[in-house]
Amino acid sequence: MPRFGRKVPSVGRHQLASNRRVSPVALAAVIGPAAVFFAAGGDVHPYTANTQANPVVREASAVVGDVAPCCFEIVAAAPVALATPPAEGPSGTSSGAMSLVSASRWRVDTRPLLLPVGDAPEQGLQVKTILVSRLISELFPEIHSIGGVRPDALRWHPDGLALDVMIPNASSADGIELGDEIVAYVLKNSQRLGIQDAIWRGTYYTPGGARGGGYGHYDHVHITTSGGGYPTGGELYYR
Repeated sequence: MPRFGRKVPSVGRHQLASNRRVSPVALAAVIGPAAVFFAAGGDVHPYTANTQANPVVREASAVVGDVAPCCFEIVAAAPVALATPPAEGPSGTSSGAMSLVSASRWRVDTRPLLLPVGDAPEQGLQVKTILVSRLISELFPEIHSIGGVRPDALRWHPDGLALDVMIPNASSADGIELGDEIVAYVLKNSQRLGIQDAIWRGTYYTPGGARGGGYGHYDHVHITTSGGGYPTGGELYYR
């Protein structure tokens, strides 16, 4: 344990104290602000990417979505011990008060953010529709079947603009709740996902509102996107 104070040479037959103890009040004035500084730095504050960024094309790879591939964050490190100098008692023994504070350090979060292929067959789907399929497949593991391109009198499915998210046990309480959650998710993220509308249990939903009556779709959630164009093979779909 390092000792505090200044060593003074002996004078004549007399010798001054070789180790001067620091006043506890003075020491607290030094340690207190340091402990507050380190403790305040121990919180985690992720650096979040701009969620309003437009898709970017780099080296023929289109970034579909608006999340950066990695991010910086501050993480708490192991506690650091700050100690007061030992105070000698009558018996010559010493005791020290230990103060533990948290330090902090930077690191790069390199967790993969690329979305795997979702439950919908992607052949013929446009890029925003593919992104919606992959996100729903990732976030709602209860979903095991999503329809995509198919013949239809309306252009949405044939043109790769629409998905049919099949809901397990759709008439049960759990099924209805799952369908409601999916509708709420796509509407909340409508700008990023290019959502035009969703249909579920007789109600037609848009980012601007909803209207009910005679729309069917009691066993699946129908979702229509703005498309974003057909993929060229170099697209990257991010969470």
